[in-house]
Amino acid sequence: MKSLERAFERVLWQSRLLVVVAVVGSTFLAFGAFYMATVDVVVLLRNLLPYASPVLDPSAREALREATVSGIVKAVDGYLIAAIVLIFGLGLYELFVNRIDAMQEATRTVPRLVQVMSLDDLKDRIAKLILLVLIIEYFQYALRLKYASPLDLLYLAIGLLLIGGALYLSGPLGLRGRKE
Repeated sequence: MKSLERAFERVLWQSRLLVVVAVVGSTFLAFGAFYMATVDVVVLLRNLLPYASPVLDPSAREALREATVSGIVKAVDGYLIAAIVLIFGLGLYELFVNRIDAMQEATRTVPRLVQVMSLDDLKDRIAKLILLVLIIEYFQYALRLKYASPLDLLYLAIGLLLIGGALYLSGPLGLRGRKE
C-alpha cells in the first residue's frame, strides 16, 4: 500500500510539468505579439515619412498626426500585451517547474517585475499590467471619440476619475498595500 501511495504521489508531483504546455504556448504568443507590434511600428514609421512634406495640406497633416498618435498608442499597447504574456510564462515556469538559472545569475540586472515569488505575486503583476493596457485602450478610444456635447466631456472626466481610482487602489497605498 505504501509503494502504491508513493507511486501515486510521484505521478501527482510530476503532473505539475503540464504547466510547460502553458509556458511554451505563452512564449510563442509573446513572440507573436512582439512581432505584430513591431510590424505596426514599421508601418507607422513608413506612413509618417510624408509628414514633413511642404506640399501636404494642413488637414491631411492633422489627419496623419491623429493616425500617428493612435498608432503609437496601439504599438505601446501591443508591446505591453506581449510583455504580460511573457511574464506570465516566465512566472508559471518559475512557480511550477524550476527556477531559471540564467535569471538567478543575473539577479542584479533582472528587473523585479520578472522575478515571481508566489502565485499571488504573479497575479498582482499581471493585474497591474492589464490595468495599464486597459488605460491605454481607454485613451486610444478617447482620442478617436468626437466630443459633440458637454455631456461627452463629463463622461470622459468620469472615466478619468475612475482610472485614477483604479490606479490608487492598485498602487502601494491601495487595498493591498495598507497595513492592518
